[in-house]
Amino acid sequence: MADNMAEDYSYDYEYLFKIVLIGDSSVGKSNLLSRFTRDEFNLESRATIGVEFATRTIDIDGKRVKAQIWDTAGQERYRAITAAYYRGAVGALVVYDISNSESYESVSRWLREMKDHADANIIIELVGNKSDLDHLRAVPTEEAKNFATENRLLFTETSALNAENVELSFHQLLKSIYEMVSKHRFDMDDYGAQKQSTSGPTITLTPTPKDQKVSNGSNCC
Repeated sequence: MADNMAEDYSYDYEYLFKIVLIGDSSVGKSNLLSRFTRDEFNLESRATIGVEFATRTIDIDGKRVKAQIWDTAGQERYRAITAAYYRGAVGALVVYDISNSESYESVSRWLREMKDHADANIIIELVGNKSDLDHLRAVPTEEAKNFATENRLLFTETSALNAENVELSFHQLLKSIYEMVSKHRFDMDDYGAQKQSTSGPTITLTPTPKDQKVSNGSNCC
């Protein structure tokens, strides 16, 4: 019985997409991750040390799509560690805090870093988090939206605290990736997007936890 359950679990998706969360420290990346994957929010979360990840499987056009979402540390001293985690990523959420203009100004630097380390076809979404702090807003919505349009990025404003648009932000990114894969614009073996074999076990092409240095379990915003 246990063997059958394990076998069923290994076939619970048809596509596996690696997504990276990037942005400055304290913009809320870890709480976006926990809200989407576990519907949880931690008010007393601490800075992520290194890298951690979580997964969630959703339905897109009748296909089971599993998102493997990596939360990279925003602190400068960990950038050398996080650079390796762009490998195999087919999507990225670049997160800033709408109440912190400095975190928004850092977006251009994060985009340049991705250009250096990620595949050219990676799909990127700009996410203005902490929309619940609208009374403290430092980054106008239209300014960020125009920046996203100019740089061909998807765009959403979210609140991990009250869950506003968190589902939307991840779903529209995953749907865009799925549409790209469906049009064969990604080489699925090269970029980490895998289609499940119907005649054998699923082959994981993205890094597995045992190959990575994961976080110490702490989270950030």
